Amino acid sequence: MGGIAAPEPQSSRKKGKKKRKRIGFNLDMTPMVDVAFLLLTFFMLTTTFAKPNTMEVNLPSKDMTEVKVAESNVLTIRVTEGDKAYWNIGFDEPKPFELYDKSGEKPTISNAFREILKTESEKIRQRVGEDVMAIVLKFDKKAQYRNLVDVLDELNILRFRRFSIADYTEQDAEEIKKVSSIQPAQPVQP
Repeated sequence: MGGIAAPEPQSSRKKGKKKRKRIGFNLDMTPMVDVAFLLLTFFMLTTTFAKPNTMEVNLPSKDMTEVKVAESNVLTIRVTEGDKAYWNIGFDEPKPFELYDKSGEKPTISNAFREILKTESEKIRQRVGEDVMAIVLKFDKKAQYRNLVDVLDELNILRFRRFSIADYTEQDAEEIKKVSSIQPAQPVQP
């Protein structure tokens, strides 16, 4: 059992006045410690910790048939190592663009990427009369995982729902190599 004892008074007499003698007392701390531990365990058990951030990706079922999309309505985005990115519509030649804006403390998705998505979507909408643009994302094996997450986040923020992730093939690598050898790595604005 825990307790607190008061100090004993010193016996000093000054001019005949008597001081009262202090009486020591004991305070039982056990119930207070019990309540403190009960509150601690209660809050530990009822508190929700930070939930992991997840992204919902709907995968097609196995029995789903192919969806036909006109090649002129397909925006292809290729991301290679070193945060280099290229875009094209249909069979056009890929054009480089800056994926990240590195002017701040932390790199963020560039406005050039957002503008490409918005302007190309609007061009297709004006040409066809409805929103039918499909986006194909291709990531090189040497590209960083954060590139995939950032691009998917940006598509989600801009509410583009028609996109798919495809394999980055040798043909894609050859097209990018051909474009890189012809042009210096200058970004093209949409």
